[in-house]
Amino acid sequence: MTTMTATATQVYQVFIKATPEAIWDAITKPEFTQRYFYGSRADYELRPGGALRSYAGDSDTLLVDGEFVEVDAPRKLVHTWRALYDPDLAAEEPSRVTWEIEPQDGGFSKLTVVHDRLEGAPKTAESVSGEGWMMVLSGMKTLLETGEPLASA
Repeated sequence: MTTMTATATQVYQVFIKATPEAIWDAITKPEFTQRYFYGSRADYELRPGGALRSYAGDSDTLLVDGEFVEVDAPRKLVHTWRALYDPDLAAEEPSRVTWEIEPQDGGFSKLTVVHDRLEGAPKTAESVSGEGWMMVLSGMKTLLETGEPLASA
């Protein structure tokens, strides 16, 4: 897995023994996100202009919101990102997250996550850099490959 420090563009890559369709489902379906994405539940309108909402578990507490820019299942998903779980982060400009899934020979896929447009969101950049996104991606990989979460949600 690769990572960059808290800069205006952060790039993460991981190889996962799963199909692009399985990875797409893990990114977009709440029954998966709750098991690896810090317990958050996805509520996505998967279309350009559709809302991205992520809630704390089974509650109505909104953690992240955004809007979908590009939806090309199961290859690419682009959306804005605004963290609401901290007042300082919520006050920053929205950033952008791009998920790209590429099938590889041998029955696995490469997932690249680019979190950019962080110039107006330096606290968000710091919050998600390093272990933030790496824990999410490691959790997804573990869940897809073993059926078990990396850590309890």
